[in-house]
Formats: sequence, C-alpha cells, structure tokens
Amino acid sequence: LMKIGVISDTHGSLDNTKKALDILKDCDTIFHLGDVLYHGPRNALPEDYNPKDLAVIFKSMDNVIYTRGNCDSDVDQMVIEHDLTQKHRIINIGKFRIFTIHGYEEDEEKRIRIAKANNCDIVITGHTHVKVLEDKEGVILLNPGSPSIPKDGVKSVAIIDDDEIKLIDTDSNKVLSSLKIWGQLTQNWVDWLFS
Repeated sequence: LMKIGVISDTHGSLDNTKKALDILKDCDTIFHLGDVLYHGPRNALPEDYNPKDLAVIFKSMDNVIYTRGNCDSDVDQMVIEHDLTQKHRIINIGKFRIFTIHGYEEDEEKRIRIAKANNCDIVITGHTHVKVLEDKEGVILLNPGSPSIPKDGVKSVAIIDDDEIKLIDTDSNKVLSSLKIWGQLTQNWVDWLFS
C-alpha cells in the first residue's frame, strides 16, 4: 500500500509543521507544494516562525518531493539541501500520475488542460492556503491548505492512499473531507485504453 502525504505553505512555522509532519509520518512519500521556509513580506508572521530549525527538519527528511512556490528562493534550497527548483512536476507514483504545481502563475482551467494532456489523474496545488478536494472534468483537484497560516480557518494536510484522499485537520487529527478515487481512476484508464 502506497501512502502519500501532501503539505504546502509551511512558511517557516516550526511547531505547526512538526504537528503536520507527525500526521504524515507513516507516508512513503510526501509532496511539499512550496513556500517552505519564508513567509514573504506579509504583516503577520506565524507565531512559531523559525525557518532555521524547520530547515534542519526538512534537510533530514529524504522522502519529500518539493515543488517551488513563489516565496521559495535559492538560499532556501541551499539550507534544506533538496531540489527546490522545479516549478511543476509530473510524477508516476504507485498507481497515480500526479501533476504538482504551486499554483499562482496559471488558472485552474490551464492546470486541468495540462493534467489531461499528460494523462494525470490528480493535480496538486498550494498557494491559496485554502483546502480543495474535488473531481473536475475527470481530474482530481487537491490543495491541502496550510498547516501554518490557513485562510479558511483550519490548519491542514492531505493523505492519498490507494483508494481515498483525505484532508486532515492538523490540530485535531480529524478527517475534514475525503474523496474515494479508485473507481474514478479505473474509468480514466478504461477511457484512455479505448481512446
């Protein structure tokens, strides 16, 4: 069983990110959708803002695949010592083909077009700090929200396993919403095989 964790927009928030990573500790692979250490020139910093110690944690993890966000820089990559240059990725993992992109330079329609053109099942974005989990035009759209500075009121991450995607509240560890995916992907593959 392949278990994939999804996290985004940690923005240097140490305690909240540790809590989120604890929820994802059993995941084989974790996708981080960007804005890892820095907060940008915002008014309010996360109260637990500690990018230096957070960098040490991410540096020690070898199962995280990063997609660069608008607040990520070359120096962030230097301190975490993992590839933070890719603005988007297409990854085959388990039985899924996943398109990851931070999600600030293009609209949803374009992301769906790219996913379909590349036979992707799931599009994962970050950036908005707002959770999304829906099936649109046969493509699953997922935004895990933010465990640090949520703009929808609840700190969160997501887990993708063989047949379900779950959005999880990182404060209570409760499932906020879920989407069954196996039937969806089977249909996509059947359509693809016979197209």
